[in-house]
Order: sequence, then C-alpha cells, then structure tokens
Amino acid sequence: MSSASEDGRFSVVGSEHVHSGYAFDVRVDQVRMPDGAVAARDVIDHIGAVGVLAMDEDDHVVLVRQYRPAIGIHLTELPAGLLDQAGEPALQTAQRELREEAALAAAHWQTLVDMYTSPGMSNEAIRIYLARGLSPAADLGGFEAEHEERTMQVLRQPLHVLVGMVLAGDITNGPAVAAIMAAEVARRDGWTGLRSATAPWPARPDRVPDPA
Repeated sequence: MSSASEDGRFSVVGSEHVHSGYAFDVRVDQVRMPDGAVAARDVIDHIGAVGVLAMDEDDHVVLVRQYRPAIGIHLTELPAGLLDQAGEPALQTAQRELREEAALAAAHWQTLVDMYTSPGMSNEAIRIYLARGLSPAADLGGFEAEHEERTMQVLRQPLHVLVGMVLAGDITNGPAVAAIMAAEVARRDGWTGLRSATAPWPARPDRVPDPA
C-alpha cells in the first residue's frame, strides 16, 4: 500500500487493519515523513455523521440530552446521527434524524458548519445544518427509540442562553459548541453568509449529490 498526501510530503507506505466496528474501523498506518522517517499512526476510519441546529421563530434551539457511555455522563447535544444508511444523501439523513429524535420537520435548510471532530486520530467528518421553519413531523416513519435513545430528553433554549452555556463550560459536545457559536455569528449577519444545504462537502462527496 502506498498513498501520498495532498501536498505530496507525506505518504502512507503500509497499513494494518486492527478492528472492525459498526461506526468505524481502526487501522495503524505507517507514514513516511518529509525527512524520510517512518512513523506509526493509529487511525479511526469513521463513516461520518450529520447534526441539526433546529431553530424556531423565537430563536430557541432544539436540543437533546443523551447519555454517552464512553464518558459516563449525559451531554446536551444537537439532534444528530451517523451516515449509516447506504447511499442516503447527508441532507436526507439530517431530516430523518430531526424527525426521529425531535419529532420535527423543517421548511428551510442551510449548511451551517462542516468539521472534523478529532483529526489527530480520526477522519470523522460531520456536517451540521441550520433548520428553520419548524413544524411537527407528520409521522416518524416507523422509528422506535432503542438503547440510550429511550431516555433521551428533548428541550429548547434561546440561542443567546446557549452561547453563555458554551462559554461557561456547561455545553461541551464538540459539534454542539461549534454549531451554537456559528449560529450566533450567522444570526447577527442575517443568515446571509451560509451555504446551501446541498453545498459540496469535500470530506464526504458521495453524500452530496451533484445538482441536477
């Protein structure tokens, strides 16, 4: 195996697969550095995810409280989910997650922010959408909550309150932090700088169909 980086100064000269899971695989890459040295790098190969910052007409944001076993606490987060349905466009995944987790639909969708969650060890990429024009979902498409989702709580908080909670360290989920702060800036600018909901996503190009 051999592959070059974007700027050509780093290359993967070997790779060992060490774990297969539902949301991600783990491998160890042998990476040649610009000085010729080769170093092992653990890599979490993640399927990707989407999140939704859903805001009502009063600038209240829809949030969920979910238990996270890896850290043993509940976190305040956005409705979100994995890109785990083969071939499903990212926007459609986001719409499904908003419906399933918050029982809501939205009339207006924009791309709020794209991010890599932990690029020091993972290629996990998440696209977070801004959803406005909220209404109750017509149906949940047969969705039934399971596992941690069975105790998930849905709540709403004003955006300005959430900004304060981020700065106070009361909201620590990475995508939620990024989305809340991005939404505050975008709101001040009248939402004029946001990309369309179908803007290119270089990290997961297969999940954003080309415009017809």
